[in-house]
Amino acid sequence: MELKKSPKADLENKRNIFVQIGLVVSLAICLYGFEATSKVAQVDSLGSMSDQTVEEEIIPITRQDLVPPPPPPPPPQVVDMLVIVDDNTEIEDELHIEDSEATDKTAITAVMQVATQEEEKEETAVFFIVEEMPEFPGGQLALRTFIAQSIKYPVIAQENGIQGKVFVNFVVGKDGTISQAKIFRGVDPSLDKEALRVVNSLPKWKPGKQGGKPVRVSYTVPINFVLQ
Repeated sequence: MELKKSPKADLENKRNIFVQIGLVVSLAICLYGFEATSKVAQVDSLGSMSDQTVEEEIIPITRQDLVPPPPPPPPPQVVDMLVIVDDNTEIEDELHIEDSEATDKTAITAVMQVATQEEEKEETAVFFIVEEMPEFPGGQLALRTFIAQSIKYPVIAQENGIQGKVFVNFVVGKDGTISQAKIFRGVDPSLDKEALRVVNSLPKWKPGKQGGKPVRVSYTVPINFVLQ
């Protein structure tokens, strides 16, 4: 059995119209909400303010009971003791007074000791720079020639290809003799030993002078070991 419905009573045909009407109404309400303004009422006074008393809380002040310090101890009793000594008592400790007066001989001895100490200091002092530096007989060229002729290149250093410059420091005495030879900067133990041997075999030098007097001077000689 088929249902019969009047086309006039069918609301499906008017759906679009209802949707459009709803959109228009909702848009109108939104526009009204944005455009509507509320009036601010003017107030003649800000009102009255009543004074309120604020109660302050009083905090009681408490103090700690002070304990009195203990009384000081009584002072010690001093008892005077008298020791009676007989007049015949012998005193063992005798006062010995030595004669400390200086004589002419003692003064001369002191001066001689001071002079001797100064002379010993001058003899042991070593200078590094003096007015006249010590010089090898014949000059620097003769010194290089002597070292080149005296050097024997160690076999161990030759086999290992070791070479370099050894600096030897020594002291030229007042009589020109060489002493206290030591390696200032070494390269290899074998080369250092040979350099010391050559320096210790140097002949006497012309001594250095300070104030016209010969003095001990520290001197450094470089010895170059080169393989050819």
